[in-house]
Amino acid sequence: MVLGISLHTFTLIHVFISLVGIASGLIVVYGFLTNQRLDRWTAVFLTTTALTSITGFLFPLTEATPAIELGVISLVVLAVAIVARYPLHLAWRKTYVITACAALYFNVFVLVVQSFQKVPALRTLAPTQTEPPFAIAQIAVLAIFVALTVFAVKRFRVERVTVREFGAPAA
Repeated sequence: MVLGISLHTFTLIHVFISLVGIASGLIVVYGFLTNQRLDRWTAVFLTTTALTSITGFLFPLTEATPAIELGVISLVVLAVAIVARYPLHLAWRKTYVITACAALYFNVFVLVVQSFQKVPALRTLAPTQTEPPFAIAQIAVLAIFVALTVFAVKRFRVERVTVREFGAPAA
């Protein structure tokens, strides 16, 4: 039991939140590449990605695992992204784009790991996740994210969000 629900149900909720985070993150990256802020998608992405890490800490584990360590790193990266996006109003635009892309990469990295553990055809290709198919998949994902991040940093040039844009009276 986790939070009063069965472990199976909690796992399904965690996976659903993770998949929403990945899908919304891909939309946010599309926004970076097309020079659009996509504010609502950004809020969904940052929230669900944070919830993914937070709910990951609630699984009953007896020792630290690489997943827990990645969750900590992800939350630190997300904190920087959130500060760069909201309190700093995109003044640290490049930092925001890089950290948002990194947070999405961490979720996709875990998706690949979980896919090789849970999908029978992939598990057959790499039962211990030390085999070449697993390494190739992870290297390909990393290369794609490095390229996307570089292009996103170059293309996302929207002006900073200002208080005035939200309807507050000008000083």
